[in-house]
Amino acid sequence: MRDMSPWREPVPPDGTMGEPRARGRFGEYGGRYAPESLVEACREVDEAFREAWADPGFRGALARLLAVHAGRPTPLTPARRLSEALGVQLYLKREDLTHTGSHKINNVLGQALLATRMGRRRLIAETGAGQHGVATATAAALLGLEATVFMGERDIERQALNVFRMRMLGAEVVPVTTGSRTLKDATSEAMRHWVGATGDSHYCIGSVVGPDPYPWMVREFQRIIGDEARAQCAAELRTGVPDYVVACVGGGSNAAGTFAGFADTPARLVGVEAEGGAGAARGRLGVLHGCRSLFLQDDDGQITQAHSIAAGLDYPGVGPEHAHLRDLGRARYVTVTDDEAVGAAVRLARTEGIVPALESAHALAWVISAAGGGDLPAGSTVLMTLSGRGDKDVSTLKELL
Repeated sequence: MRDMSPWREPVPPDGTMGEPRARGRFGEYGGRYAPESLVEACREVDEAFREAWADPGFRGALARLLAVHAGRPTPLTPARRLSEALGVQLYLKREDLTHTGSHKINNVLGQALLATRMGRRRLIAETGAGQHGVATATAAALLGLEATVFMGERDIERQALNVFRMRMLGAEVVPVTTGSRTLKDATSEAMRHWVGATGDSHYCIGSVVGPDPYPWMVREFQRIIGDEARAQCAAELRTGVPDYVVACVGGGSNAAGTFAGFADTPARLVGVEAEGGAGAARGRLGVLHGCRSLFLQDDDGQITQAHSIAAGLDYPGVGPEHAHLRDLGRARYVTVTDDEAVGAAVRLARTEGIVPALESAHALAWVISAAGGGDLPAGSTVLMTLSGRGDKDVSTLKELL
């Protein structure tokens, strides 16, 4: 485990995790760096989202779908045996218990409803671990839309179960054979495809990345994680809020949604990245996929390849709001290795009867290490978002264990 930034006073400045500034900016990050052919499409999405988000009818329809289709609210589960062993009080926000098995459904149902409102008949998506692709295919089937999902050839091989689920739900899965054949390249291909399909298609980005308004819009659709957890912690904890709020970070949507519920509290926010994909921890300022943020780059400014055993963290950057939170000192970003994540997944399975996604296991690995190393004081209360379940990773784990 590597801690890449120091703690600072956890008092948020005014406006943290509110609406971005003009032109979709979070400090110096964000913006709308899109081809001319997509600028108008992004503007239409921005206007449609603002109008929909201010409409009680839209919000009510989404709330109903999240309740009756996705299974919200998800529970807050005390990890009793693991807490006793670690000397902290660990609570898990169980996004693995949603329909489709991860937090991705929250955002996708929102964007699918928005697409329908805009008169679009097809969803375009990218996916790494496959969970966003499954959620997109699910929402499309539910609402009578078509779905085209771009997925790196390497990820198709290691996430075969989710590929089958997408196709069974009626989605077209397009293999991406360029570059590293992982999430970055799938995102690039999806955006290129959208250029020629803006008239009838909506690009359903799966994380808090991309051109404005996507980082803000996706965070708002995922805010339900943090809002629910805030209310649950108020009922469960003597102090009302946890001492630490922890989530894994690839692009960063589950973390952004969780952090949004606690940004105005004294809770310390911790984003956990893969050692080989640490955009917030080791990235440099650059532009990729339509936004300005922190990305892994070589000395010539070229984006370098990320690596993670967790396909959903195999991304060479981080969402612009996370970069801003890092600069403010409001959130701390740390890294863990593949081996640490696998060990954490096994430990949760054997102490709590829960097999987590390897993405989520990164967050848990930091909690385990920090508790043992003193970075989490004894008796601390820790809320960790368990962003997804590990069914999809069984083949990978089987090869290693």
